[in-house]
Amino acid sequence: MTQTPMSATYAQRIAFVCEIAARLHTYGTTAQRLEAAVEALSRRLGLECEPWSNPTGVILSFSDPSKPLGATDTTRVIRLAPGENDLHKLSEADRIAEAVAGGRMSIAQGHAALRGLDHARSRRWRIAQVLVFGLSSAGVAGLWRLPWPDIATAGLIGLLIGGLSRLTEKRPRLKEASDAVSALLAGMVAILVASFVVPLNLNTVIIASLVVLLPGLTLTNAVNELTSQHLVSGTARFAGAVTTVLKLTVGAMIAVTLAQLIGLVPEVRAWRPQPDWVEWGALVLTAFAFTALFKAHRRDYPWVMSAAIAGYLISRIAGDAWGSQVGIFLSALVLTAAGNLYARKMNRPGALIRVPGIIMLVPGSTSLRGVMNLVQQTGDDGGGSALLLVVNVVMALIAGLLFGNLLVPTRKNL
Repeated sequence: MTQTPMSATYAQRIAFVCEIAARLHTYGTTAQRLEAAVEALSRRLGLECEPWSNPTGVILSFSDPSKPLGATDTTRVIRLAPGENDLHKLSEADRIAEAVAGGRMSIAQGHAALRGLDHARSRRWRIAQVLVFGLSSAGVAGLWRLPWPDIATAGLIGLLIGGLSRLTEKRPRLKEASDAVSALLAGMVAILVASFVVPLNLNTVIIASLVVLLPGLTLTNAVNELTSQHLVSGTARFAGAVTTVLKLTVGAMIAVTLAQLIGLVPEVRAWRPQPDWVEWGALVLTAFAFTALFKAHRRDYPWVMSAAIAGYLISRIAGDAWGSQVGIFLSALVLTAAGNLYARKMNRPGALIRVPGIIMLVPGSTSLRGVMNLVQQTGDDGGGSALLLVVNVVMALIAGLLFGNLLVPTRKNL
């Protein structure tokens, strides 16, 4: 039986929209998409809503268009932590919102379904997430064709960082410094291996091991919000990304300084000897790791992994032919258009295709390398060149996202 959403009270409809907005924020939705989704849902529930989203909260102003102006004005201020991508819960929240707006669920049933998403994670899931940290670090090292000792070291450090992230989840004070502590751990382990076991591509191994913590996607989303005239949210998100890079750099530099103080001299080499098959195997491994890190549902693994692999291949092939910036632009354009087409045909969030499709392109590793080079002063313009490359990558990504949305306009805001 269908139920009209208008049968619910004004307060109940407001409460449901607030719950959806908070969850979309928590699941990593950018400001412009969240605000558009909330406005669309509010209209279908017979509400007028003026949303305002930023990385640490949402403000929602409601009114009932059927009542006199000013008689029903209601404002909700929701303070939230910065969101993290959770593709499964994002998809489920979108499905529940559609069901309520379409009358297939009552608002009470919608609230119950949303609360069902908050079940405690099993110990097996938590162990799997730690393993995925190691897989992603080893996979990225393989993509960069590092030697086997470098790949093994990056994977080991990734496992340690994954374990550390689980320990800091319920420790707010430690969580604030977790990025710096993780980088310190990565730097010390890499230096110890390079000093006593085998020479390493030291900085590259450290960056590969920190790949899960790098704010490349945050930086891209920040500039995307700025170009969409969401200036406050974009500026705040950009500042957060820069702060994360600085914390990671501080942790790595503390490790280097400690090594110098205790007399450790790591053997550093620049060597990337791996054949093509290692890179392609690492691509599949990395796509699987990021799919798990984005918490996609098992039924969506083929879609999400295919999007990640396609994003990398398009940028690689087009980049070899016409230059890296052109490759990144084309990859972002194709994956954005494909995500919008998927949303049209499947009536599900395009983020399932768009987000994993661009994750291989984001400039997180380049930005960290640039800041580390500036601090270490390893060359006259090494850091400046890397930071300039970050700007070029972000520009190509944003251009691809913008023109992809123009090529295939989306019917769903997520």
